[in-house]
Amino acid sequence: MQNDPKQRLILALDVSDFDEARRLIDRLGDAVEIYKVGYQLFVAYGPFVVRYLQAQGRKVFLDLKFHDIPNTVSNALSSAVGLSVPPHDALKADGQSLGRFAPLFMATVHTQGGAEMMKAAAEAARKRAAELKVDRPLVVGVTVLTSDAATEATAGLVLDRARLAKESGLDGVVASVKEAAMLRREMGKDFVIVTPGIRPAEGAGSEAGDQKRVDTPAGAIKNGSSFLVVGRPIVKAADPKSAAESILSEIAAAL
Repeated sequence: MQNDPKQRLILALDVSDFDEARRLIDRLGDAVEIYKVGYQLFVAYGPFVVRYLQAQGRKVFLDLKFHDIPNTVSNALSSAVGLSVPPHDALKADGQSLGRFAPLFMATVHTQGGAEMMKAAAEAARKRAAELKVDRPLVVGVTVLTSDAATEATAGLVLDRARLAKESGLDGVVASVKEAAMLRREMGKDFVIVTPGIRPAEGAGSEAGDQKRVDTPAGAIKNGSSFLVVGRPIVKAADPKSAAESILSEIAAAL
């Protein structure tokens, strides 16, 4: 697992329009290297926002939670892998190639789609990446949304869905930090665990908001999380770069 804090932090680019996204990316500079693109921006701008990030050399976590019949999800994953091929060379103002294009890093499906759907997704990603001669993006399954309050059944449900995801060929799952230690223990050291609902230890952005199962960056790392998804504590901060650097420091201290 990466010990570089920047390779463990994913910024949830959940903003209302592209201009806001571009300003935020510019302000964050080299503090953030991986961005999550979800429904809000993708529905509005489609692959354009993904391409923009890739041209900046930023890794993209495409969080569209594909959930449909196996053939539909298989085709969707094939199309997602196609985003790893640059449409053209990004150029500097002087006409020189930037040479910074980053292939698609990760994509989500929903584990509720079942084993057949997840197997189709994993196979489609593998096959299409081989055809295009690009790195295959990680494919992870969403277990239980972190906005759902925990019940006595939550941990067992998350574990069952994680086991099914692994058996179906996925690289890992999205789950709350509350289940991360259990998943790491049960699923092994190479299983990818992506944890949303991360809040800094104190200060601005530490409130839970609509997330129910949350923890600090240090808590997530210590519990075995592979990647930490952070949104509002950085996006809504008065100084986003400073907020990101503070979270990176929390991650580094826990590694």
